[in-house]
Amino acid sequence: MQWFYHCFDRIVINGHLSFLTRENNLVYFLREVCQKPKITKAVLAERTKDYQAWVAAYARNHQVPLVWAEKGVRKEELVRSRQQRVIRENRFGVYYILKSKETGWTFRAVAPKYPTPDPNNQILRKHQSQFTHYYFYLRDEVAGPMVLRVASFLPFQITAYLNGHNFLERELCRQKIPFTKDDNRFVSVGDPQALQRAADQLDGKTLQARIDYRALIVGPKFSERERAACGGLHRVHAGQQLEYCRNFIFKRHWPIRSIFQWSCELGLYLLTADRVAVLFGQQQRRQTISGKWQNVLERLGHGQHVFRTYYKHSFLRLGLTHRMARMTRMKT
Repeated sequence: MQWFYHCFDRIVINGHLSFLTRENNLVYFLREVCQKPKITKAVLAERTKDYQAWVAAYARNHQVPLVWAEKGVRKEELVRSRQQRVIRENRFGVYYILKSKETGWTFRAVAPKYPTPDPNNQILRKHQSQFTHYYFYLRDEVAGPMVLRVASFLPFQITAYLNGHNFLERELCRQKIPFTKDDNRFVSVGDPQALQRAADQLDGKTLQARIDYRALIVGPKFSERERAACGGLHRVHAGQQLEYCRNFIFKRHWPIRSIFQWSCELGLYLLTADRVAVLFGQQQRRQTISGKWQNVLERLGHGQHVFRTYYKHSFLRLGLTHRMARMTRMKT
């Protein structure tokens, strides 16, 4: 082994405007702040239309592609050529915008079941529906390449997709330390200790600052009066996915390949039905329960396992032996 380092890898963080996530707060915002006495579907859609028009104008003014995500095509492959051009030219900012219809949380206005003295009385409910989401592919000065997904309907939830290796790349460039990066890993670096120190600098405050900065640029806009009336309209962030990796760089790869193949075969041999049941905490049953769904993992003999899934009127049976699994692994 030549050297090693450990750092954060894939990072997914959700951000939402905490004040606008509750129905009563949104009613106050629309009625008292925006001066909309009756909250209707058209009133809720005003902010969406304004934001969609702003995104179209932003893409047109900055000459950034704004297209719908094609079905069956990976988003990373679609934007890869433009991302590489931005990196070669050492430019920062948004370089691609994709539109995608996805499910998210929003609000809808419902008329009350019984008449009330107030003619403007409407019931606001939170529900999930499909609407347009924008994927802003951008290159940040600190975080490097990142993606910011912004919902086009209230409460305008955002999702940031980052990678710790991109942050390390920007830190090494800032310190002028030579390195060689292959896809999402460093294969050589002039100062491994400096690489590890840079990895230790990545914390929540740094991520929050970069996400808030980029969300302020490409996210929905609110006036100073609206922000002041709602206590600032700050975003609350929560981690959805955090991956921490340990990277080992070896001089030669063929011994590691043999060890990896042996460990895969050992895992298939040791991962029996009894141990799987212990890990997942489910009791094995040999008889089905009438009228209920059930998953059963049984060991019929040494090296032979059967997985059964029972439904109301049918069942699925899957048999797998270690020999078949080993042959499949070798072919792969």
